[in-house]
Amino acid sequence: MGISARELAAATPATRDRYVDLLRVASLAVVVLGHWLMAAVTVDGQVGNLLAVVPELQVVTWVFQVMPVFFFVGGFSHALAHRSRPQYAAFLRARLQRLLRPTMVFVGVWGAAALVLQLAGADGGLAGVALRLVTQPLWFIGIYLAMVAFTPPLLRLHERYGWGAFAGLVGAAVLVDVLRFAADVPFVEFLNFAFVWLAVHQLGFLRADGMIRRPALLAGAGLLGATALVALGPYPLSMVGMPGEKVSNMAPPTLALLCHGLWLVGAVELLKGPGARLVARAGVWRTVVAANGIAMTAFLWHLTAMLGVYGAMLGLGAELPAPATGSWWAQVPLRFLAAGLLTGLLVAAFRRFEAPVPAAPATGEGGPVAAAGITLALFGVLGLSLTGFAGLLDGHTATLIAVPVTAPAAVGLALAGWLLVERAGRDG
Repeated sequence: MGISARELAAATPATRDRYVDLLRVASLAVVVLGHWLMAAVTVDGQVGNLLAVVPELQVVTWVFQVMPVFFFVGGFSHALAHRSRPQYAAFLRARLQRLLRPTMVFVGVWGAAALVLQLAGADGGLAGVALRLVTQPLWFIGIYLAMVAFTPPLLRLHERYGWGAFAGLVGAAVLVDVLRFAADVPFVEFLNFAFVWLAVHQLGFLRADGMIRRPALLAGAGLLGATALVALGPYPLSMVGMPGEKVSNMAPPTLALLCHGLWLVGAVELLKGPGARLVARAGVWRTVVAANGIAMTAFLWHLTAMLGVYGAMLGLGAELPAPATGSWWAQVPLRFLAAGLLTGLLVAAFRRFEAPVPAAPATGEGGPVAAAGITLALFGVLGLSLTGFAGLLDGHTATLIAVPVTAPAAVGLALAGWLLVERAGRDG
């Protein structure tokens, strides 16, 4: 039997930065609730975006697009983890076990469901939409894999240059956008999947070493920069992707999104004092510990739960008001409650795959195998986030940067990469 959240909370060292754990849980919770709210499902089973139905709401993404906070927290945690476990293969295994195991289970369950639905000819309507949508959040897993992979070299640059290493990533992101928008260089924009998110991640290194001393300046500069770029440049208002838009701040990330990340990081650092006092309370800390233990499982399955609720409503003939109407807003609390309960059931079924497993003996070897593994897993997970499981038997493809990829190929890459990371360094 595993250790309970109460026991883990009681055993927490006094030196642990509990505020970071609070930020991790809170940012994922905001993402989940945001996805549930933005889904505008119609009576014919199509899923739109509330922010497209009510464009005035796009400004709220400047507060609630909190993925930068999660990646910032990841940088902080990765710095500490790598310093305690400097061998590359051992570091990767330790960081990825609770990420890739539940992810591959999710992929396996949905892959099997997709085959059954398509063989039965039941992959139309909302079911077909679900097959396309449920894998979309995997882009986050892919980006996080890249952050783990690049932690050792970027941490060394941080230790040598400090804010200069961060400035170098920001400068690279600026250059990419200049080449993209001013020179129309093809495909260059995809480099900002690395530069933008790794710059935010680098801020976590700076926090780990106590180098973010003026969070108000960071927040102000980020907010001012994002405002100027959106007002004067080719950047849209929304900090999340919108259907049909020519330019997205998210895919690929833009300099505006990087400024948004600076604003959010500065803001959460300004709230560190009251946040730390809140999470110091025993009851709050137990809740945070329990939530951290299931956070990845809940994130993976929350869209499944949401679409399941809408599917049940359509199947039972329940009223499904037009999105953004008064009746639709009145129904939001009930839909949230139902989606939360279903997510809870899914977490209960799959949480064991997120549980920590004993670490394999580290030999100090296996770095090249681990690097190859995380590269394969990265491309596999990102590819699957684009293809989804719709058209699985029809050879449906999507384009990952400039390379066509199918869902079976993406699953194969992710599985092979995971197995390589698990094996790396074990046999000496």
